[in-house]
Formats: sequence, C-alpha cells, structure tokens
Amino acid sequence: MKPQELFQSNHTAMVIETLHYVKKFCGHKMLVKIGGAPLQNPELVKDLCLDLSLMRACGISLVLVHGGGKAINEALEKHNLTWEFHEGQRVTTREMMGIIESVLSGDVNKRIVRHLNAENVKAVGLSGADARLMECTYLDPRLGEVGQVEKVNGELLETFLREQERSNQGYIPVVSSVGVLANGQPVNVNADIACIALAKALKIPKIIYMSDEDGILNSEGRIISEIDRSGLNLLIETGVVTGGMLTKVKTVLSALDDGIEQIHIINGSRSHSLIEEVFTNRGVGTVCQKNWEKLS
Repeated sequence: MKPQELFQSNHTAMVIETLHYVKKFCGHKMLVKIGGAPLQNPELVKDLCLDLSLMRACGISLVLVHGGGKAINEALEKHNLTWEFHEGQRVTTREMMGIIESVLSGDVNKRIVRHLNAENVKAVGLSGADARLMECTYLDPRLGEVGQVEKVNGELLETFLREQERSNQGYIPVVSSVGVLANGQPVNVNADIACIALAKALKIPKIIYMSDEDGILNSEGRIISEIDRSGLNLLIETGVVTGGMLTKVKTVLSALDDGIEQIHIINGSRSHSLIEEVFTNRGVGTVCQKNWEKLS
C-alpha cells in the first residue's frame, strides 16, 4: 500500500472509531471531576472547555465537579496557616474553612465558569451549599470541618440535565466541593467523594476523574488501561498503590459498590485528554468497572 493510501486508510479508521463512540454516548450523562494542575493552567482549562463543548455537541449531558487543592494551599499560606492531612483528607479548622469556601466556591468556581462561557459553553457555578445540594454530617472529629455527604438534593441539577438532554442550549452545572451541615455551616468535602454522591443521586453511570495522575499504575510503573474490582483490591493488598492514589482507589471501589458503572482516571495535564479518553479505543488513562468480563 502506498504511503498516501495508508494515511487515508488510517485516517478513515480513526474517523469511524470516533463516530462509533459519538453514537454510543449520544444521549448519555457523564460527570467530570477536574482538579490539580489543569485548574492552575489557563491553556489546559481552555482545552478542557473545548472538549466539553464537543461532548455537548455530541449529545452528552454533563455535570462538572471541581476541587482546588493547590489554590487552597496558596491561600492558606498567604494567611500564614499550616495544615496536615489525615488518611488523605485535609484537617480543616473553622478559620481555614472560611478561606477554603472562598477559594473553591469563589475564585476557582467562577474562573472555570468564565472560561467555559468565553468558549461559548453555557455554564453556571454552584456549590454543595446552594439549594442544600450536599447535606452533610461531620466525617471524623479528627478532621474538623470535613463533611460526609448524607443526602443529595438533586432537583436543581436534574433540571440542568433535563434541559441539556432537551437541547444543546442547556447549562452545564459547575459544582465546587463544599457541603453544608443542618445548621447551615459549610464543610469541606473531598471532591472525589462528592462526585460519587452526586453521580449516584443523579443516576449518572460514568465518572471521569481528571487530575495530575496518568492513571493507576502497576508494580512496574505502567498504566493499567482496564481494571475491575478484584484487580483494584489486589493492588491494595500487595501495596502497589500508596498515598493519594490509595485513597483514590478506595474511593473508586466505593463508587463501584454504589452502582457507578465506570470510573475513568486520566491526567488532565495532557491537552485534550478528555476527548481521547471518551472517543478513542486506546484511551489515555485507567477505566475501572466492577466486573472485568463486562468491560467494553
């Protein structure tokens, strides 16, 4: 086959592959969580906005959830506040919580919404405290102002999703990971855990975690492209996953047990990684599903 013919053949195969996934996911709902470096890099945020606009154009309804650990660190440092982590969660004082809410629900949330709107992607910013979206209790006395989501009042988000399903004019809700106690006090909620609570309540089958991690790595440091529940447990038992990834893997296991069909872990520092993960066979990270034989 001539080089030009080979190029045309490969190009056609790529187009067909992409259109297959467009057809597969049209009319589906997805929840995308963004955190880490992508939130700090305007070019990466711009790329993400383009990816989201293309997904919306393909008929995918979206909810976007974000954290903001690096921005929180910078804000706390400016206030000469120190912090520590306990089992992957930031120990949060009442003073720190005021700063965290301002950073997450103010600076970070509105920056994402502004970028989306600038790219002609209709979006509206929310927090878990708006309309008591995420009602919480304290997770652990040792963690201070950190919440465990007990109830999701999803009516507002369901309205946005229905409008997205109805037309391409619907708004993407952008939710910061701040919850609220019964007395109205805001609490810090781990963004990964917030994603699970929202996806379960809204019956969203697919979660995509975008962070600084390439995915889940095996003992040789290579990305595991597909893994099921038993494989995740084996990684924990053998000590292959540690630190922050251990916390994330435990969160993924919880999500699978709660009925979420698939959880993807990809590196948001890679330009257009979201599109590559959703619309190509090869993907760019790790996809987790409860049963290996049902992976597709």
